[in-house]
Amino acid sequence: MIKIAVDAMGGDFAPKEQVEGAVLAIEKIKDIEITLYGDEVEIRKYLTNEERITVVQSDGVISMGEKDPIRAIRNNRQSSMALALSSVKKGENNAVVSSGATQALIAGSHILIGRMKSMKRTAIAPLIPNVDGGQTIILDAGGNIEIKPEFMVQQAYFAKVYAQEVLKIKNPKIGLLNIGTEPGKGRQLDKDVSLLFEENKNISFVGNVEPKEIMSPPCDILISDGFTMNIAMKTIEGTAKGMGKMLKQELKRGIIGKIGMLLSAANLKRFKRRFASEDIGGAMIYGLKGVVVKAQGSSKKVGFYNGIRQAVLIVRNDVLNKVQKIIESDVL
Repeated sequence: MIKIAVDAMGGDFAPKEQVEGAVLAIEKIKDIEITLYGDEVEIRKYLTNEERITVVQSDGVISMGEKDPIRAIRNNRQSSMALALSSVKKGENNAVVSSGATQALIAGSHILIGRMKSMKRTAIAPLIPNVDGGQTIILDAGGNIEIKPEFMVQQAYFAKVYAQEVLKIKNPKIGLLNIGTEPGKGRQLDKDVSLLFEENKNISFVGNVEPKEIMSPPCDILISDGFTMNIAMKTIEGTAKGMGKMLKQELKRGIIGKIGMLLSAANLKRFKRRFASEDIGGAMIYGLKGVVVKAQGSSKKVGFYNGIRQAVLIVRNDVLNKVQKIIESDVL
């Protein structure tokens, strides 16, 4: 059995969506057991099936708006997030899924689980949809504002193994987000990283990728430092929401627009789903000794279920051990 720890109190709609997502996961995935960490009274309000589900009482919740995540974790070792993370360190569970505060989860993962041997920096790696109907791995989405080029090579290795083992991409291609496609573009960091990627025979490097190509990139993995990629991702999110609102406004103009909106309702619904995080699940935190998946803070039950499903796939495909061997030998 694969054992999953769930931070049932982390997230905008906790514990309802987390508990219902866990129940859905139990129904759909037969070789898992789930432990829910949180307020037992609140959890049991939504727990309709206890098959292969255990509830562990916690004391306290790490706030979604926590300004000092390191202190919050250290001072709240009995919180739902801290107990879930500690259970992986102790070997009681194989993975953690949480919709809680991102920085607290990163800090807690470092303190309570620890960084993988030889992995110099962790990274947050979400998946975003592309125009071809597939997904692109994006990293780092905010874990490291500043980073050394050689550490980005390690992150690229991790992303390559994840793409091969979880997304089933045979030979994933890697691109570097930059201000131009020509060699030599960007900051010194970008130039150094580009050179390391070009010289590395174990990485299928496609070169620089401009931000305008982020939804249709010539690669499966798109990498940059945490500051740059976080801005890029938030720009995409804001643009998508803005474009959706403008499209809706235009379709509501006049009788012809309203008729057109009715006729295209199914198409518009599918369009919206392509940008929804529910089907993706969450972002894995690369570089830890244990599997940690950060689900969206606004996750509903389907989205949280997909976060659990994602964690199960990572464990089942032994991603961490495969990455560890690669980094230690530096040979793919």
